[in-house]
Amino acid sequence: SKPRQIRPTQPATGSIAKLPEKLIDQIAAGEVVERPASVVKELLENALDAGSRKIELKLEAGGVKLIRVADDGRGIAADELPLALARHATSKITSLHDLEHVATLGFRGEALASIASVARLALTSRRTGAAHAAKLEGGQSAPEPAALAQGTVVEVADLYYNTPARRKFLKSEGTEYGHCDAVFARMALARPDLTLTLAHNGRVTRHYVATATEPTHQARAHVRRIADVLGEEFAESARVIDEEAGPLRLYGLIGDPALARGQRDQQYFFVNGRFVRDKVLAHALRAAYADVLHHERHPAYVLFLVLPPDRVDVNVHPAKTEVRFREQQGVHQFVFHALTRALAPSVAHAPAHEATPSDVIRSDTLPAGNAFSSMRQQGFGTQFSPFRPDSEHRAAQTQAAYYAFVNPNTASTSTSSAADSTASTKQADDAPMGQALAQLHGIYILAQNRAGLVLVDMHAAHERIVYEGLKTALDTRSVAVQQLLIPVAFAAEAHEIAAAEEHQEALQALGFEVVPISPTALAVRALPALLADADARALASAVLHDLADFSATRVLTEHRDELLSTMACHAAVRANRRLSLPEMDALLRQMEATERSGQCNHGRPTWFQMSMGDLDRLFMRGQ
Repeated sequence: SKPRQIRPTQPATGSIAKLPEKLIDQIAAGEVVERPASVVKELLENALDAGSRKIELKLEAGGVKLIRVADDGRGIAADELPLALARHATSKITSLHDLEHVATLGFRGEALASIASVARLALTSRRTGAAHAAKLEGGQSAPEPAALAQGTVVEVADLYYNTPARRKFLKSEGTEYGHCDAVFARMALARPDLTLTLAHNGRVTRHYVATATEPTHQARAHVRRIADVLGEEFAESARVIDEEAGPLRLYGLIGDPALARGQRDQQYFFVNGRFVRDKVLAHALRAAYADVLHHERHPAYVLFLVLPPDRVDVNVHPAKTEVRFREQQGVHQFVFHALTRALAPSVAHAPAHEATPSDVIRSDTLPAGNAFSSMRQQGFGTQFSPFRPDSEHRAAQTQAAYYAFVNPNTASTSTSSAADSTASTKQADDAPMGQALAQLHGIYILAQNRAGLVLVDMHAAHERIVYEGLKTALDTRSVAVQQLLIPVAFAAEAHEIAAAEEHQEALQALGFEVVPISPTALAVRALPALLADADARALASAVLHDLADFSATRVLTEHRDELLSTMACHAAVRANRRLSLPEMDALLRQMEATERSGQCNHGRPTWFQMSMGDLDRLFMRGQ
């Protein structure tokens, strides 16, 4: 068969004529009404702007057959109903100043007109204080009296009945309902102070009761509503964030990196109560999670950014899901640093990663530090402060006690030594990571704390500790250098020798001294002190490879963290290396004092907690 030929676009012919109003509305509908979910979004936004406290959404056939939104808002005056269906007619803005300080979700004045042009629309409303309600159906010129206690009811039936070509693009009933349900869930997350009900084909599928009415309890209400919409499992494992900087405020819940998802189905960002998909905010989120996220996993979060309306332009796209910030760089830096601080706490302050090695185990307790426990104990909305390790958890102050604890000679010589040993054991049990008991196959550390059993991947944990130390040293320009008593010489490729000669300053900034000793060999004379025990040859080769691929400036700026991660990986304690109990305890204390030590540089978890209840259920104790 002959391949189909694509005909070139023909130039327009004929005289210029003004388009009919009906066609204008249908063209506008193409921007606003993409599918039933688009109608649901516009109608729910109108209901919210009307000051409603209770909204009911009913759908039939995924919203294609019927979309009905009923609210108890302030309503529309009977004589204004025809105007409500006219294009560019709204009560929400009256001037350019209002447009630059938009405080409502809707303001363009074209949603109802566009919907009415592609569906059968009926609008029934009763203005607060009016004697009776009025109803207007599409095509009518004057409203008729109707029965309605309060608020507004909008019914949209037979979507795209007059444009069958567009109706063919709609998906199955289940798919269209799923999109409508997603819009409803976003509205529910944004407004926990409202009672919301969703019914599909006569069956109630979602119902949320208002959880707060006072502004002082707004953040607490968001936590409760997030648990209702996304499930308590997410809320229990998420981390609370509440940061302010001048007129900017960011609050909500962010998912633990260890529980990241394979898809972006639980990512919600609201700007002044409006759900948005913004490139600036998305980049700030990716950058904040870059150090703690595993490969192609995606974090879950529900975040609310509040800023003055005149600092954000919401009139960028007809669907109003895109915004433009007046000071994009400032917003990006605020969001990035706020999230970085929220993800930075060490394991002493971060939620525990609960291990469930068997279906028998069902945890019925909340891990310390989760959103619910912190909310119940101290309330939501307190200013977040960076973690400062307590003195009793510092490795330098506790390591001596652990050496004494495991020294049998000291323990057997005096009663005071035994008492010191007991005190050290108690101190270790009180520490978040507990006291080391043993090493499993040269890979994992087994420790006990007050909660139960702690399992630690020693290589992953040490990798994070070294990585954070390198970052701090490089940021403060205080990289300590360890001169090698005997330089390590190795055969090198031509590009490695060239990189060593060209990037001497960059190597020195990183704490390396690598010099050519022949046309085919290099010698490592110094290493960063933090990496003194690493394989000097492999480490130098990795650094030179990065310097050869990227310029020294990019390595020390854009690719800095990638390079330091590679260096830390080479320097971390390797698998199958036997550690003594004091060494294991020292590693646990370092984890407690190191930021982001709950994940390695590649985003994998470094430790898991099994409670005594988990262990009892595993062995069926008490059953």
